[in-house]
Amino acid sequence: MCGIVGYIGKKDAENTLIEGLKRLEYRGYDSSGIALVQNKKMFSEKAIGKIINLEEKLSGKKFSGNVGICHTRWATHGKPTKENAHPHFSCDGDIAVVHNGIIENYQTLRDDLKKKGHKFLSETDSEVLPHLIEDFYKGDLREAVLKALKCVQGTYGIAVVSSKNPDEMIAARKGSPLVLGVGNGENFVASDVAAILGYTNQVVYLNDGEIARVASDDFQITDMDNQQIKCEINKIEWSLEESQKGGHEHFMLKEILEQPKVVVDSTRGRLLPDEGSVKLGGLEEVEEDLRKIEKIIIVACGTARYAGLVGEYMLEEYAEIPTEVEFASEFRYRKPIVDERTAIIAISQSGETADTLAAIREAKRKGALTLGIVNVVGSTIARETDAGVYNHAGPEIAVASTKAFTSQLTVLALITILLGRQRNMSLDTGKKIIEELEALPEKIEIILKNKVDIKKLSEKYSKYSDFMYLGRKYCFPLAEEGALKLKEISYIHSEGFPAGEMKHGSIALIDEDFPVVCVAPKDSVYEKNISNVEEIRARKGKIIILTTQGNKEAEKVADDIIYIPDALEMLTPILAVVPLQLFAYYVSSFRGLDVDKPRNLAKSVTVE
Repeated sequence: MCGIVGYIGKKDAENTLIEGLKRLEYRGYDSSGIALVQNKKMFSEKAIGKIINLEEKLSGKKFSGNVGICHTRWATHGKPTKENAHPHFSCDGDIAVVHNGIIENYQTLRDDLKKKGHKFLSETDSEVLPHLIEDFYKGDLREAVLKALKCVQGTYGIAVVSSKNPDEMIAARKGSPLVLGVGNGENFVASDVAAILGYTNQVVYLNDGEIARVASDDFQITDMDNQQIKCEINKIEWSLEESQKGGHEHFMLKEILEQPKVVVDSTRGRLLPDEGSVKLGGLEEVEEDLRKIEKIIIVACGTARYAGLVGEYMLEEYAEIPTEVEFASEFRYRKPIVDERTAIIAISQSGETADTLAAIREAKRKGALTLGIVNVVGSTIARETDAGVYNHAGPEIAVASTKAFTSQLTVLALITILLGRQRNMSLDTGKKIIEELEALPEKIEIILKNKVDIKKLSEKYSKYSDFMYLGRKYCFPLAEEGALKLKEISYIHSEGFPAGEMKHGSIALIDEDFPVVCVAPKDSVYEKNISNVEEIRARKGKIIILTTQGNKEAEKVADDIIYIPDALEMLTPILAVVPLQLFAYYVSSFRGLDVDKPRNLAKSVTVE
């Protein structure tokens, strides 16, 4: 997702804005730009590519300002060019706008504005905004922005400055996240708290349909009908240090290595071993509603959806509740059959995923109970669901999700225990799952200590162009997640399948140049997995087997082996995913690619 940072205060805004943009680089972008206001004059600069290119253009410039906005763009309408980069400006150059989201009726607006004499310089939908604001401007910038936004169909998170109104910045949100940072004699606007954490940990989350007038020492928020809104100032609990590399070469490696701590933090204060149950504070208000549910639908996208697929097995086997997992992007375009006895669980690391938000809004219209599993406190999904559970995984900066996935699996296990104990799960079973959960961090540490072996294996296979990942039952979603990690950061064609589906077409791809990773721990479907491995061997396919420590039988049928400690079958994915993440990470590194910021991808996808 594109990044927005705005500043108003006593300091020179440029350094603060650029530093904020750098903290949003992990989201992915292709261009950047800045606009500064001082003494009723506007200064701007744009650049293609990395933020360092913008810094080089700014180097030696004598203009400064105490109010400004900046942006990193991820191309939607129009190619990555300087003209298409933000900020965009009014015809007179006095109004600058940065925008995240999509203006659906931009062509109609653009045509109408052209008839009025407005000149457009870009191919973007966003450029209609400064021209619309200019069209309505009569001296009050907030009023002009409000009138302009009432003409807009679509989504937006915007920040606006004007050289005619140098003592204020306007921000508004509909469907694209925006947060106000509250400082001492200075205030901030950003699309992500990471951009402003070094300056303040006091924030106000804008809701859809809210517009803010921000000065250096004050701010006011109103709705689209100009009614004043009382807002809550939230304190961000994680620190700037947590969002930095801490001496590691990449954020992704740091986040993989943090996973033992993530499991501890995701379970901290939530386990009740003597009762064989859990305490989830975020669900306490709806516990009686949860007793009545007869069906669960999990909605998510990408990696979060694969976590949901593992959760489906957990919930059906241990809580005995029929569970479905839906592509959030397709949910509202079907006619989903939900009612007051249906619980919708939305999983999203950012809590801002547009498709997942749309799914829960559709479910709420139909009377379903909506629950969220999110990592970002105060995010839109966290606010709009009826109840939920936070991951407590800390900031995840690398675009490819690792520790958030692990925490999502952990939270799904906790929810399974809660719902299971409400129903038919025995005390002994609840105690056993909790005991196994408590043992996971140490077992993950064992895997991480062997990362050098996985690195060597990755180098061996880093030149291949195609991969297949296979697994069954709890580990079939891991096959899909392992394939996704590899394709995300190494650009290698990789596909994940339930192992039993391979012979229904995909086996045609197998040859000596098409390695297969089979996730086959010693579990209830191990023999079935090995049967599929034999089919691959018969076709000269190269085989990597990920299996349980001590399973020497697998060495007879595999070219290479990755071992993990033994664990309860439902929790095995939390262990098995770690070597798959490391394998993808090292393959990408050996190919010399940008591991943390893979091409064409964004960390938080807030457009459909």
